[in-house]
Amino acid sequence: MERFWKNKWFIGLIYTLLALLCLYMLIQIKPIILSVFTFLKAILMPFFIAVIISYLLNPVVTILNQRKVPRTIAVLLIYSVFISSLTVVIMNVTPMFMEQFAELNEHMPQMAMRAQSLVDGFNQNQLLPDSVRSGFNHSLVKLENNISMAISNYMNQIGNTINLLFIAFIVPFVAFYILKDFQIIEKTALAVVPKEHRKKTIKLLIDIDTALGNYIRGQLLVCVIIGILAYIGYWAIGMPYALLLASVVAVFNIIPYLGPFFGAAPAIIMASTISLKMVLLVAMINLTVQILEGNVISPQVVGRTLHMHPLFIIFALLVGGEIAGIAGLILAVPFFAVMKVIIQHIFLHYVHRPTT
Repeated sequence: MERFWKNKWFIGLIYTLLALLCLYMLIQIKPIILSVFTFLKAILMPFFIAVIISYLLNPVVTILNQRKVPRTIAVLLIYSVFISSLTVVIMNVTPMFMEQFAELNEHMPQMAMRAQSLVDGFNQNQLLPDSVRSGFNHSLVKLENNISMAISNYMNQIGNTINLLFIAFIVPFVAFYILKDFQIIEKTALAVVPKEHRKKTIKLLIDIDTALGNYIRGQLLVCVIIGILAYIGYWAIGMPYALLLASVVAVFNIIPYLGPFFGAAPAIIMASTISLKMVLLVAMINLTVQILEGNVISPQVVGRTLHMHPLFIIFALLVGGEIAGIAGLILAVPFFAVMKVIIQHIFLHYVHRPTT
């Protein structure tokens, strides 16, 4: 019997069975977990957002603090710079957005007629089998129903806007106190850890910060750069609503691998209502921007990678999207990167530690 307990395959089988048992139990209590998750999400969401903001800004506060600036003054200084910059950007960009929204609303009937003519031309094409045309029309009807349902659900849940405004109001205050007392919070958290595990815990936190720090901050900067490049490209080819479409590209670029496709889709759909030439130009611009992002911008800005295989990243995106939608797609890779670091430390310090 002792021979079995020392066999790594037998131990692996035991762990696999325990994991499957835990998964089965979680599936059985899924309704309870979802209820608890919904409750905690409503309460902890402002704190979660504030922690992310604090994590992003803490290096700047630390640099100012090292230069003899008190942390409270440093945080207030960063807030002042951010609010001033945001005000300048809003005052200059908002009129452009409003102008393009008004123009889009004005030309929407023409675009709808153009799209309808394209659909009619597709249906009248005698070279296509009836099954293909039927499937295409069924897909369009389904898409229209989904859009209508999404708009209806949004209008029914318009009351949630009050909750969103409350979160937007309270987050800056929570982030301020976290940034101000960041070092105290760190020391308090470490004081809870037993002394014999404190050094390992510090090493774990440093590794997590190394894995995530440059990635998260760099990705935000990369998204801004990608948005600017896309706007310049759309503007150069005369693409309508260049700022709106480039903003979509910038926002979705934060999702690895899949984001560029989502970001380019609205521009390509819009270009299809203009001409085939415009579709090709838009596709070329997005392809060029993504080549620059993958080979020049990200290596220079982000620097270190998370050392995660593309297949694993795609798996993480599928899991995150299934669990939390768009937010899950954005947070999936950082979350799995943290879990990877934690698992590596567990195996290093507990599974593979030398026996005495």
